[in-house]
Amino acid sequence: MQTLLEDLVKSNRILAHERVVDDFGHISMRHPDRPDRFFLSWAISPARVTRDDIVEYDLDGAPQSDLAGRRSYSERVIHAAIYGARPDVMAVCHHHSSAMIPFASSTMPLRPVYHLGAVMGAYVPVWDSRPEFGDTSLLVDDMPKARSLATALGENNLVLLRRHGVVVVGKSLKETVFTAIYASENAAMQQQALAMGEVSYLSPGEIEKSAALNLSPLGIDRSWPNRCIRAGLQPD
Repeated sequence: MQTLLEDLVKSNRILAHERVVDDFGHISMRHPDRPDRFFLSWAISPARVTRDDIVEYDLDGAPQSDLAGRRSYSERVIHAAIYGARPDVMAVCHHHSSAMIPFASSTMPLRPVYHLGAVMGAYVPVWDSRPEFGDTSLLVDDMPKARSLATALGENNLVLLRRHGVVVVGKSLKETVFTAIYASENAAMQQQALAMGEVSYLSPGEIEKSAALNLSPLGIDRSWPNRCIRAGLQPD
């Protein structure tokens, strides 16, 4: 358990170093022994997260450990709703990568343009809070919004939040970090390719085969130590 929680701290630091998250954004992991619980830091910028900042929550987003006067993320319900809807998901990341926002704020579909981008999957849905909830702060800060978002995510690896950001899920913490990084890089490359002319996207078969290879130990175990070192962390 302690190793997993240390990996959660590293995940925050890695995603901050890679500029997937900034002052805002967050990543969580499901409790390995209690599927109805998850771990997430209190409302602090990801680059500052330490082991002492990690809080345990239930699937309603209620803290199950002492916050010691600190505040929870208002959007912790995103994590709660997705864990409740997707038993296969073991980690959830919500961020506002600048490479993703153009796709969250336009009609251009986000699609894989190179082999590492295949981890997104062939289809990235878009969830828009406005039709169901009207004008809001755009934060997903209650369970009705969070459950609606989880429904839009479906069985996919990513969902874009219209005019807001993105949610990434995975079957492990390291897989989720890998996907969050390379999906953001793919988004930046897709914008560059679109500016140059007609884009050659990956075929469904290429997406399936590339994603399986990338998210295997061959890909994850090569990437994770490198990302740790880049962020000034001790590799596993």
